[in-house]
Amino acid sequence: MIGNNMKIMRVKQNMTQEKLAERVGVTRQTILAIEKNKYSPSLKLAFDIAWVFGVGIEKVFYIKDGKN
Repeated sequence: MIGNNMKIMRVKQNMTQEKLAERVGVTRQTILAIEKNKYSPSLKLAFDIAWVFGVGIEKVFYIKDGKN
């Protein structure tokens, strides 16, 4: 399963879900679903989100399966 630090990063940058959604071209509901781990973004969307935060993709998304 893929986990993420999106909400933490978004709040630190004082960014709303709506603003992040606008910047990456999706709906606010998509951002909410990703933050709640109910939806895994496409690779392109994951890179776009990382770009908005100004970090590498591995800072935003990670694998959480207990094996790492």
